[in-house]
Amino acid sequence: MKLTRDELKRLALPVVIGLALAAAGAALIWSAGATRLAASRALAAAQAERKQAVERLNRISDEEREVSDKLAFYQRLKSLHILGEEQRLEWADAMTRIRAERELLEYPKYVVERQKLIHSYPAKPGSVDFFASTMKVNLALLHEQDLLRFLSDLRASGYAYYSVRKCGLTRTGQAASGTTMTPRLRGECEIDLITVLDRGAKR
Repeated sequence: MKLTRDELKRLALPVVIGLALAAAGAALIWSAGATRLAASRALAAAQAERKQAVERLNRISDEEREVSDKLAFYQRLKSLHILGEEQRLEWADAMTRIRAERELLEYPKYVVERQKLIHSYPAKPGSVDFFASTMKVNLALLHEQDLLRFLSDLRASGYAYYSVRKCGLTRTGQAASGTTMTPRLRGECEIDLITVLDRGAKR
């Protein structure tokens, strides 16, 4: 079927419009695809950023929890009076107080050896050093419970962490007297008095 010149002229405009619409449709599809790709990339970037933010938040929470735990531990040490230099005068006062409160037969005989560094932990701005001074104590006792009560009172007195290395009991062989109480036992102990010195703490 052949079209006349007039018919071709009448079809020219619709054909041009159709081609223009097809081109516009193709451009729209391409633009939509590009927009979708850009949106996908933006979403992926936002998700990655969100993941990083959540990870940072979790790290901050973990660090805050760790700091809180360490602060609580530090406050506990501080409450026990074991931070800082030795407090030998307070140790002597504790002995006197325990003897009076427990009505021990004799004043405890004791000697405290020179302080020794037992461990040092590197830290910033300064190290944390653990020291121990070994106290050898000799007690006159009526019965075994007196020794256990003495050790309990000593630990409760603070001013150091009291770590009992060893204790022994021996019988005195003295007969009980009707007029005075006579010690039936003698207790001998070696006790480490542990203190902690934070070199980085503000003075």
